[in-house]
Amino acid sequence: MLTDDGKHLYVSWDEYHLLIEKLAIKVHQSGWEFDQILCLARGGLRPGDVMSRVFDKPLAIMATSSYRAESGTIQGRLDMAKYITMPKGELAGRVLLVDDLADSGVTLQAVVDRLRGMPAIRELRSGVLWVKGVSCYTPDYFVEALPTSPWIHQPFEEYDAMRPEALTRKLSV
Repeated sequence: MLTDDGKHLYVSWDEYHLLIEKLAIKVHQSGWEFDQILCLARGGLRPGDVMSRVFDKPLAIMATSSYRAESGTIQGRLDMAKYITMPKGELAGRVLLVDDLADSGVTLQAVVDRLRGMPAIRELRSGVLWVKGVSCYTPDYFVEALPTSPWIHQPFEEYDAMRPEALTRKLSV
C-alpha cells in the first residue's frame, strides 16, 4: 500500500509473492528464451529463487551491497563480489539478471556493465519487481513503476533488527 504522500510503500508477503509471479509472467510472455538466472543478493534472492523454479533454470548468485547506515536506509559505496556463485559451469549464454528493485539504478547499471564485459554471455536482460522514478537504469522487465520513488517496506525487513533473543521471545508467545 502506497501512502497518500507517495513516500512509503508497504508490501505484505502475499503482495510480494504476487509481484514475483507477475514478473515471471512478463518474462514468459515476452517469448525470450534464456539459459541461466543470475540474482543479486540479498534483495534478488527470493525473486531469483522463484524464477529459477518456475522456469526450471540454473540459479547463480552475485553478492552486492550499497546500503549500510541507518538500518540500511542510507546508500553508501557499492560493493560487488569478485566471484559469481553457481552450482556448475560458468555464467554463459543468455542470462536473466534478477533483483528486487531498481532504486537509484547504480547497482544494476554497474552489474550490467560488468556482465556485458564477459565474453561467455551472449545476451543479457534484466528484471525487477519495482523501478523507482529516480532510477538511472530501466530494466527490460519490471512489474511496477514508482514515479514518486517511495521507500519500499518489504515484508522480510522485520528480520533486519531482530536477533535470536527477540525471535525466541516472539515464538514463545
